[in-house]
Amino acid sequence: MPSFDIVNEIDPQEVENSVHNTLKEVSTRYDFKGLHTELSYNSKAGTIHLLAAESMKMKAVREMLNKHMIKRGLNPKVLEYGNEEGTSSGALKQNASLKVGINRDTAKKIVKEIKNLKLKVQPAIQEDKLRVTGKKIDELQDVIQFLKTKDFGVPLQFVNMKS
Repeated sequence: MPSFDIVNEIDPQEVENSVHNTLKEVSTRYDFKGLHTELSYNSKAGTIHLLAAESMKMKAVREMLNKHMIKRGLNPKVLEYGNEEGTSSGALKQNASLKVGINRDTAKKIVKEIKNLKLKVQPAIQEDKLRVTGKKIDELQDVIQFLKTKDFGVPLQFVNMKS
């Protein structure tokens, strides 16, 4: 029986490349000259640590990071930014965590949307992914096309299409 999986996965190497490219751009920009700006990626914890001199610089660093993630084929929606906090030196720090996998609430919304299509397919939640099975590949492709038009707050990838 044909099936495919709906997942939210990211390549940690691409995230690291995005962080390094952002750091390279920060080092060459004139408006960041002489200002202490840090950006580091912890792949085990799935977090990115940002440090900037002021709020406007923090916003600029976030925008650069998003731009470089898009260039590397990553969706910036995977980043969940925490609150900006002051440091003892007067700078601002912020952590961004990477959202990997599909949480239970989002999976339930996706299942509900698929069932509302009234196609002969069966969505099933499997930990942090969904498996959709059906008798016809055309119906599975219709589900994929429909889900691509929706926004669930996390980027979705469609993998393991089996016929």
